[in-house]
Amino acid sequence: MTRPLPRAGKKPPQKYSIFSLARQAMQGHQGWQAAWRSPEPQPEYDVIIVGGGGHGLATAYYLAKETNVGRIAVLEKGWLAGGNTARNTTIIRSNYLCDESARLYGHAHDLWEGLSQDLNYNVMFSPRGVIMLSHNVHDQQVAARHYHALNLNGIDSTLLSAEEVKEKVPLINIHGRYPVLGGLYQARAGNARHDAVAWGYARAADQMGVDIIENCPVEDFVIENGVVKGVQTPKGVIRAGKVGVVAAGHSSVLAEMAGFRMPLESVPLQAFVSEPIKPCFDTVVMSNSVHIYMSQSDKGELVIGAGSDNYVSYTQRGSFDLFDHAVQPLLELYPFVARLRMLRQWAGIVDVTRDRSPIITKTPIENLFFNCGWGTGGFKATPGSGHVFAHSIAKGEMHDIAAPFGMDRFSTGALIDEAAAAAVMH
Repeated sequence: MTRPLPRAGKKPPQKYSIFSLARQAMQGHQGWQAAWRSPEPQPEYDVIIVGGGGHGLATAYYLAKETNVGRIAVLEKGWLAGGNTARNTTIIRSNYLCDESARLYGHAHDLWEGLSQDLNYNVMFSPRGVIMLSHNVHDQQVAARHYHALNLNGIDSTLLSAEEVKEKVPLINIHGRYPVLGGLYQARAGNARHDAVAWGYARAADQMGVDIIENCPVEDFVIENGVVKGVQTPKGVIRAGKVGVVAAGHSSVLAEMAGFRMPLESVPLQAFVSEPIKPCFDTVVMSNSVHIYMSQSDKGELVIGAGSDNYVSYTQRGSFDLFDHAVQPLLELYPFVARLRMLRQWAGIVDVTRDRSPIITKTPIENLFFNCGWGTGGFKATPGSGHVFAHSIAKGEMHDIAAPFGMDRFSTGALIDEAAAAAVMH
């Protein structure tokens, strides 16, 4: 089928620029188009993407932009990007140890650097750098191993001494209970605005004719003779030639609906933010040994994250025990934080695999594809994940970058063990 023209019968989509902003300012900003439509679902599509978070919207965008699959719909059970996309700490980096991970996250990093221009939407990508601290000799040895592996994979990295860490982060305490002996620095890394990423992909996909349907949960799959034919929703059956599932923590639930199991566990991952203060922390600093990391948002809030909870749950509150565990090393490394008030705390539901690497795969059901298992590392992979998944769905075979991440690796033993490599997959 031929893909319909973008926004058929409507005005051409507005292009965001300094000139359009000036024109709208003269008109009281009353002339802006809605960023995306709210259509009712059609009876049939060529491809349905289940999940309206960053990865799902990116998949739909690249399907519409770079393939010729036909009509595309994104089905979101709640509101657009109301899941993990809005519940993370927005870190972007590609300094992963395993070769397969380096290719995947490196591909995503390359796309991040031109994403605002590609989408005509400011995703506020800020390459402020990421430092991964070393607190002991073992940490230093791990950092050196990472450094050499990253250089072999063409990914930028620099080993820092304790004094160089202090120079980049003047407010850090390098002589406390958790002494800082050095760090691994990636200058290209940083963060972006999570909401803007989702909104930018949604707007761009909608302009190319993708139907984004909110408040439309998938209740079951329509499967005939081992081939997916569509999905059952509260709005009725919606048929499709291919279905891609990008549902983060609920991926295992949807897999069971389709009649197979995914090797996933869903756990809460906590974060919290301080009251806004003047700019004082212009990089991202991570400590894998004590599972704490921090950056400062554009609004001035200190965004603080910790490790995942130690229990399987779908709660989005997390536990006080882990919050307390995170605050102790936080105050040792950054004593000034003791004078700040915390504004809010939340948890996302992350789907983790045994090797802490994602699953991008075909399934036992023909034409049904899954993209899941990103654990705590999903946001940074958003453009790369959507790009390779879109091409995999369109061709019916996994993209070269995605191929090592198939679900069959758990039976063949070809694991991509980032858990052992990084201790924590932030």
